[in-house]
Amino acid sequence: MHASVVPLVDHHCHGVVPHNLDRPSYEGLINEGFDPAPAGTSHFDSPVGLAIRRWCAPVLELPPLPSPEEYLARRAELGADEVNRRFLRSAGLEALLVETGYKASDLLDPAAIASLAAVPAHQVVRLEAVAEAVARQGVDAAAYPDAFARALEEAAAEAVGLKTVVAYRGGFDFDPAPPSTGEVAAAAGRWLTQDSGAPRLEDPVLLRHGIWTGAELARDRGLPLQFHAGYGDPDLTLHLANPSLLTGLVRALGELGVDVVFLHCYPFHREAAYLAAVFPHAYFDVGQALNYTGAGAGGVLAEAMELAPFTKQLYSSDAFALAELHFLGAWLFRRGLAAVLDDWVRRDECSAADADRVAELLGRANARRIYPLGDG
Repeated sequence: MHASVVPLVDHHCHGVVPHNLDRPSYEGLINEGFDPAPAGTSHFDSPVGLAIRRWCAPVLELPPLPSPEEYLARRAELGADEVNRRFLRSAGLEALLVETGYKASDLLDPAAIASLAAVPAHQVVRLEAVAEAVARQGVDAAAYPDAFARALEEAAAEAVGLKTVVAYRGGFDFDPAPPSTGEVAAAAGRWLTQDSGAPRLEDPVLLRHGIWTGAELARDRGLPLQFHAGYGDPDLTLHLANPSLLTGLVRALGELGVDVVFLHCYPFHREAAYLAAVFPHAYFDVGQALNYTGAGAGGVLAEAMELAPFTKQLYSSDAFALAELHFLGAWLFRRGLAAVLDDWVRRDECSAADADRVAELLGRANARRIYPLGDG
């Protein structure tokens, strides 16, 4: 099946906002920073803003490249429900894997997303969100390891994957070995007695414990373990989110029999491709980088495909809050993939049949092989 029409399994995304948005709120969702654009400027003046105006406008029955004011007025006229339905159904998706650990109360849940998109939506559970929920419920330090394990098993009962955001909580330059029971109890004691309101898990011992507890559940249930890597909001320090820093942990998780999936990765997508090439259980995508590089997305995808086996790269949008990002990620992925593969065919680097197989692998088959999605 040609890359331009291959159905996609979006193996990592989030829910969408169920209500209309004013301009400041909308602009805040097309930038990974926390602040408004500088006075006199707009977040629409960016690769993703330009791509939304060019490629999303026609889905709302606007001509390409309307002004931001015209675009947002049409969006408000149609209403959030219709906008979300149009973009999700226009994305050409076969399934969505929805991570529910960040601002879940502000977004539609997987069941609602499935209804809007008219395709199955499955849950991915964030390890740190489960740990923080356990802390809010109240637990003794000595009981924390068992309480976390039980809570994670319950939260992931219907999940198809687990995810860690350790990249945002200190980065990847940590001891890859599982901590001892004593280390976990001592760290839990420090964390659980903090007078800081909502507990944000940043302790490196407890983060490692969460990863290893998750890895054991992933092994038992046949679930991949996702790691955010590379580009993200200002909570992370970019050079500490280079996936190559996790080489030791990747080796150890391979010995445990757990598939590791690096999400997004930009600008470290070549490092992620290397890990995918040399470790049989390592996978990656370029995820949100496609949306945020806009017109340059094809170049990012081409670089990701330089080295990685075609069986080890997946598609995701990392769309958060805006259904435009579900649609736009799919559009830019298909367009970039088609450009790469058509060029290879023109240069006699591969046959049309080879190109169709590569598109099928990256677009849907690799995800269906490593996630327990059922037949499809």
